[in-house]
Amino acid sequence: MRVYLKIHRRNGIDTVACCDELLLNQIFIEGNLKIEISDRFFGGDLLSIDKAVELLKNASYFNIVGENITNKAIALKILSKEGVKKISNIPMAIKMMF
Repeated sequence: MRVYLKIHRRNGIDTVACCDELLLNQIFIEGNLKIEISDRFFGGDLLSIDKAVELLKNASYFNIVGENITNKAIALKILSKEGVKKISNIPMAIKMMF
């Protein structure tokens, strides 16, 4: 399995954006909720899911979208199951450390 991963650096803070390969450039809407999985935000390097989770393990901030990447993050205890929300049945999670 592969995922897109892009690291955004701003004011000394890195945010990792990661999505399942097949979700890039799609939009999902459910009621008043919308998630746009844009190339601009998520479209970075196409990596193996194992390489991506190694980067997520050390990330203070991340935004992940997709069944594969969220399940892998849960399995490796990077993310709790309760931290995952769904929009149009697409799982997503955000991690922020203060």
